[in-house]
Amino acid sequence: MRDSSNINELIKLKPDYVGFIFYEKSPRYIEHKPVVEFSAKTKKVGVFVNASERIINEKRIHFGLDIIQLHGDESPELCFLLKQSGARVMKVFRVDEGFDFQQTRRYQDYCDYFLFDTQTKAFGGSGKKFNWRLLKNYNNARPVFLSGGIGPDDVNEILEIKDLNLKAIDVNSKFEIKPALKDINLLSVFIDELRKKKHNE
Repeated sequence: MRDSSNINELIKLKPDYVGFIFYEKSPRYIEHKPVVEFSAKTKKVGVFVNASERIINEKRIHFGLDIIQLHGDESPELCFLLKQSGARVMKVFRVDEGFDFQQTRRYQDYCDYFLFDTQTKAFGGSGKKFNWRLLKNYNNARPVFLSGGIGPDDVNEILEIKDLNLKAIDVNSKFEIKPALKDINLLSVFIDELRKKKHNE
């Protein structure tokens, strides 16, 4: 997200996280810091793709990021260095039918969270789901953010996911009016339904 008024409207829904994309090839790329008053509840996530440690830390400090999301081919060593600098680190893994969840073990000592997204030629943004049944192969070493083509009608399917250390749902393209501009009404209904059904479980 990058539009200040749109973000301020979203904040009223009390989301746990708001993401800012610092990958220049993305249509959601953010260049300037938005004028937003965040509550303590909502954490700011910065999304990077194969950026240098210096660039990541510069953006982290300037934008006041709480979590660094690494969406490229970053090494465990970079995750370690970022954690040493005081950041909370989330490593993204792009999943398809042939994905080996053993890959996550190299990162688990240096990351706070893992995010599982759909394998595509690009770095995310496909609007497509992967087979969530594959998540049974994950060892739950770190809390999980689930991403990839999640839409307004997926609440029941999300709640059917069991035995997964699920921390958050990452929603994006199917809740947008256009890239980087969220449909607040659609998000409001989705968040309300998810929270109510989760509470009633």
